[in-house]
Amino acid sequence: MDEVSLIKQWNQMRSHIIFSQIAPALVLIGIFVLATFDKFATAPDAAKYLTVGVAAVTGILATISQYAAVREGEALIYDIRKVEKPSALATKIGGSRELLSLSAIALVLLDLAMIALVVWAVLGA
Repeated sequence: MDEVSLIKQWNQMRSHIIFSQIAPALVLIGIFVLATFDKFATAPDAAKYLTVGVAAVTGILATISQYAAVREGEALIYDIRKVEKPSALATKIGGSRELLSLSAIALVLLDLAMIALVVWAVLGA
C-alpha cells in the first residue's frame, strides 16, 4: 500500500474506535440519569439485572471492536514505517506504537472500572 492509502486506513480505524463508543455512552447516560433520580432503589431486581447485563454486553462488544481496531492499527504502523520518504504525518503515525499500546491497556482498565461503577449504581453497595 502507498502512504496515502495507509493514512486513509489509519483514519478509518480511529473513526471506528470513536464511533464504537457511542452506544455504550448512550447506555451509560441512561443509567446515570436513572441512578441520579434514585430509580433503581425501587426497581424490581429483574430490571436491575437487565440494566447491568445490557451495560456489560454493550461495553464488552464495544471493547472488542475497539481492541480489534487497535491491533489492526499496530499492524498498520509497521507498514507505514516501511514507506520510503514518509511525510511528517506518516512519520508521526509511525511513531504512535507506544500510544496505541497505552490505548489498549486503558480500554480494558477503564471498562472494568465502568462496569464496577454501573453495578454499584444499579445494585447498590
